[in-house]
Amino acid sequence: MNSLAMSRLRGLRADEVRALIRRGELDAPTAGMADGFVQANLAILPKEFAADFLDFCKANPKPCPVLGVSEPGDPSLPAVAQGLDIRTDVCGYKIFKDGRCVERVSDLTAVWRDDLVTFALGCSFSFEHALVDAGLPVRHIDCGCNVPMYKTGIATVPRGRFSGPLVVSMRPFKPADAIRAICLSDRMPLAHGAPVHFGDPAAIGIRDLARPEYGDAVPVAPGEVPVFWACGVTPQAVLENAKLPFAIAHDPGHMLITDIRNADVMGVPAR
Repeated sequence: MNSLAMSRLRGLRADEVRALIRRGELDAPTAGMADGFVQANLAILPKEFAADFLDFCKANPKPCPVLGVSEPGDPSLPAVAQGLDIRTDVCGYKIFKDGRCVERVSDLTAVWRDDLVTFALGCSFSFEHALVDAGLPVRHIDCGCNVPMYKTGIATVPRGRFSGPLVVSMRPFKPADAIRAICLSDRMPLAHGAPVHFGDPAAIGIRDLARPEYGDAVPVAPGEVPVFWACGVTPQAVLENAKLPFAIAHDPGHMLITDIRNADVMGVPAR
């Protein structure tokens, strides 16, 4: 995506970006879009598993800060956005069957069921606006690609049939900028808050920064340090382990853009 197009998308309201997505006019990673609005990860699963999954989120608030939970079968989610249709307002979804991703779709209408419960979980794209406003370079935005995301050797706290590795997103910074990024992100617990690690990737079980499990690799320049934040793609690794007969998640990096303002969740703890 060119810089002119991204500049326009950055200045749109959340509902305006969702309208573009609903009309099929936008399919791209949403980092940098709708400046000032909270973005969200998605996990959509049958009602029979929803209570255990909510317990999992509460036990793992760093990667899974809960923004809102729908009623079964209801594609709206007024806790995060007015007029939202979760079936059409995200530009990429992944369909899981028995723990395997079997399809990537841009519309859930054909597969929607009356027993599905939607979880909207906080996303690190939300604090990136604060980083950009502070003059910090965000590499994947500058490169026009998706953020790199990695499975780690850190285990999440299991609940019910849900367990698996913590997934992290990575952004490289010069050391002084890394400190500023840590301080800025720490103000937004509902967007994963401060990083879980910086420095040696091997210390958290990441073998190769050039080979992320999700998203795109980005260059780390000499003198820069990789900084790792808990990531809302963690539930997708957990869904793989749980092997539910059916579940849905967002395509990593292709987020739900909510009507919630970043300023409204500043300092609000994950629940």
